[in-house]
Amino acid sequence: MLYRKIDSYIEDHLRSDSDKILLLDGARQIGKSYIIRTVGQRVYKNYVEINFAEDKEGDKIFENIHKKEDFYLTLGMVAGQQLNTYEDTLVVLDEIQEYPQYLTMLKFLREDRRYHFIASGSLLGVTLNITTSIPVGSVILKQMFQLDFEEFLIANGFGSDAIASLRDKFEKRESLSPEQHNKMIDLFRRYLLVGGLPDAVNIYLETHNIVKVREVQDSIRAMYAADASKYEKNSQKKLYIRRIYEMIPSQMEKQKKRIIAKEIQGKKGDRYSRYEEEFEYLITSGITHSTHAISNPKYPLSESVTKNLLKLYLNDVGLLTGILYGNNVRPVLNDMRSINLGSVYENAVAQELASHGYKLFYYDNRSKGEVDFLIDDHNTISVLPVEVKSGKDYTKHSALDNFMRVPDYHISSALVLNDDREIRVVNNVTYAPVYNVMFLSAKEQNPEDLIF
Repeated sequence: MLYRKIDSYIEDHLRSDSDKILLLDGARQIGKSYIIRTVGQRVYKNYVEINFAEDKEGDKIFENIHKKEDFYLTLGMVAGQQLNTYEDTLVVLDEIQEYPQYLTMLKFLREDRRYHFIASGSLLGVTLNITTSIPVGSVILKQMFQLDFEEFLIANGFGSDAIASLRDKFEKRESLSPEQHNKMIDLFRRYLLVGGLPDAVNIYLETHNIVKVREVQDSIRAMYAADASKYEKNSQKKLYIRRIYEMIPSQMEKQKKRIIAKEIQGKKGDRYSRYEEEFEYLITSGITHSTHAISNPKYPLSESVTKNLLKLYLNDVGLLTGILYGNNVRPVLNDMRSINLGSVYENAVAQELASHGYKLFYYDNRSKGEVDFLIDDHNTISVLPVEVKSGKDYTKHSALDNFMRVPDYHISSALVLNDDREIRVVNNVTYAPVYNVMFLSAKEQNPEDLIF
């Protein structure tokens, strides 16, 4: 069984006094159903799981229900022996996006307190946008992602003490020994190949066979590309969604790493505004991560977005390396000089930051250049620029230098993630091995700041 950090979050919620319904959102095939089942059966004596996707493909017994009384009747018909009291019964409504009326019904199920409920689904961002009545105040919406690098390390035998020691060294800006660093960079590059999709990680742990890993990833990528057909009625929009999704890997290899609107259909003069809904689908479905351009950053960054420019990253770096390198592991593992892993590293960092709770932005200024990522640093109440470098010339970063020299930005420090072993600080720029991205978290604060 793979360790997932969200396990404790779900258990804490179920054991708390809160009567709000947890609504777990995330892309398909990231392990939502499995983790809910694992925790739910551990906490509750009576566990019932209703999968609306399976119902839609089968008897459709839940499809046309819009009243809670009819829902309780149907639930009793299919799982009556497993239902008891509010205190000892958990009912899971899985793939709830298939029947959006149940999102509205959650409010009334909560008020009844007949059973405890958890709901989960994929494409919930898309579904919530078209749901007429969202149960605000009755649900806790929690985003789930595939395994991050720390969870991947644990899956490969790392203990919590070792990870705690790594974190301590990073915070104290102490470098690992050459042998320790080589071990860490090797595992990070294996993560680049395998990614964090649970099925791919399990196959890797069982076989260490890249062909079998790629088979899993290819099937999931095809599923992501096909999902638009289920949730978008406009056939032309379906084509554009798939086209944009398929363009992401090749665009990431270019200097700007940004999808150009006129290249979607090959039409001069095409603008981003024409494809806003298609981009929104790719983002809210969870199959991509987006970073929005900012030219005049202020804390908090969400208030600084003025440009209609964004970059898209695949939600899983293993999918990206599968597209770029197929079954050949040498470009990633062997540090081939002819291969620039910049886009792969950048995708991994975007994936990691998003899973740690950051909203992603990047700096785009015609005269000063681009900086890969900007994130809110809640400890210092300022903006932290993050550059990602895969080559040996990682200390050369003119755009970052220009950015830090602007007095109005009030930038006190920066982070450059790279391949090198040493952690060092030069002119307020911290250079650190790329695997230390796992220690950046939007939720972390100084414990002393929590006492008031």
